[in-house]
Amino acid sequence: MKPNILVYFSDQQRADTCGCFGQPLDITPNLDQLAREGAAFDNAFTPQPVCGPFRAMLQTGRYGTDTGCFRNNIMLPTDVKTVAQYLNEAGYETAYVGKWHLASDGDKNYNQRLDFFTTPVPKELRGGYNGFWRATDILEFTSHGYDGYVFDENNNRIDFKGYRVDCLTDMALDFFEQRDASKPFFMTISHIEPHHQNDRKHYEGPEGSKERFKNPPIPSDLAAQEGDYAAEYPDYLGACASLDENLGKVVAKLKEKGLYDNTVIIYLSDHGCHFKTRNKDAHLTGADDYKRTPHDAALRVPLVMAGGPFRGAGHIKELVSTESVPKTILALAGVDVGDQMVGEDLANVAEHKDPNRPNRVFAQISESRVGRCIRTPDYLYSVYAPGVDGNDAPSAQLYADDFLYDLKKDPDELHNLAGDHSYDAVRDDLRTQLLDWIERAEGYRPQIVDEA
Repeated sequence: MKPNILVYFSDQQRADTCGCFGQPLDITPNLDQLAREGAAFDNAFTPQPVCGPFRAMLQTGRYGTDTGCFRNNIMLPTDVKTVAQYLNEAGYETAYVGKWHLASDGDKNYNQRLDFFTTPVPKELRGGYNGFWRATDILEFTSHGYDGYVFDENNNRIDFKGYRVDCLTDMALDFFEQRDASKPFFMTISHIEPHHQNDRKHYEGPEGSKERFKNPPIPSDLAAQEGDYAAEYPDYLGACASLDENLGKVVAKLKEKGLYDNTVIIYLSDHGCHFKTRNKDAHLTGADDYKRTPHDAALRVPLVMAGGPFRGAGHIKELVSTESVPKTILALAGVDVGDQMVGEDLANVAEHKDPNRPNRVFAQISESRVGRCIRTPDYLYSVYAPGVDGNDAPSAQLYADDFLYDLKKDPDELHNLAGDHSYDAVRDDLRTQLLDWIERAEGYRPQIVDEA
């Protein structure tokens, strides 16, 4: 019997908000339980720390330089086959709830060719999710932390009152009352929390978050720098706690319906958050607020997989990229896409099937710069394209050193060694690995020069 697959997807959530990844406060008891039952990937990193580009990758298993979705406000091409389309063909019922962010299309200044900011997403632009749908393209434009609206599969507007995570989860639970029980299901629940509310320029946790999480322990990478975490972190943690409470509701519903034992649950986020500690770094050639950086604050994300081949896998120390989630989902369903998607089947990593697997990850950075980086257990090395606006170009022919960190000595990435000649040999090795990856992933080999 093919397993059901449920993706529970948060937005802009740091891995260290979760107990299973080091959070000292009791914020994520339900996720922590899934981590105990399944696989907790202690070193999971996003391949693209911007909402739209990562979401496009999650649906297609292809980089933004391939699909064209290298920045926000670019629609997902309709000629690229998606995970949902593969699973429809494999006999799955597909469902989607929450933030889509892949239908509207315009330039970097939001002059729109297609505008679905506050209107229903057409069926042909839903990435193959052809069944249950409770979503909007730009959820932050149709809702706030409390109250808002989404649209259903027939383009009917559904208004909700209450905390957004609660309301969207309740809508998701409705799916289990009407699903086709003769088919396995693939469902994505895409919350916008704990992402800041753009128009209000604040994080919006449930009422009482400021009191509940007053004076929380601040992660050391944030505490060492200037940012807005002192004011915003309590509500951010409140939003994360709400995500977990609602994850518990989903698990309870699966158990009530007798579906839990044959469902693989995947919990992840698109990217992390640096709380404005990194948006004044040198070499910015575009703009940033909370995430467009190669630092772990933005790249490291929570990733837990429970059920199926992940049952009992425990904590996985190897570095993994969430670029592999699409291929992993399809492998669970028995669909082999080969080199049509990037990444690897993470079940093989959880089962330690390849002792010679390279322990490294890569990322493309956009909007704040045109950047590329390699992350190993010991080092982070990143480059940027001098003079190229990160909102204008997906790639460049010429890059220069941006950051180099010795993570054993400097885990908070505070001391940039890009110009330190005692690390030239390390840098040269990482540079070669990065160039090799760019050539494989993007089809050309650029030039990287010393720090500009």
